[in-house]
Amino acid sequence: MAFTIPVMTVKAFRIAGLYSPKGKKWYKFTKDVVANDEGHAVEIAYSLLGSKYGIKRRLIKVEAIREIKPEESKDPTVKFELRDKDGE
Repeated sequence: MAFTIPVMTVKAFRIAGLYSPKGKKWYKFTKDVVANDEGHAVEIAYSLLGSKYGIKRRLIKVEAIREIKPEESKDPTVKFELRDKDGE
């Protein structure tokens, strides 16, 4: 019996929106993440904002999600994860 692993293609996404640390004043944010699709990218953004700043999901409003080229990102994690593996 052969076992095959599906190949997942990852892409870079830029997520923009608002967050409210205490539920009163809203602040803008943009976050570049590496994910399989838009839904996964939103989950990563929730996770990052929640773990770094302790913000609950209900206090994060995602307004825009778009796929970007890795070169457009200033986030070193995105550039590292999507680097050209043939050029090494």
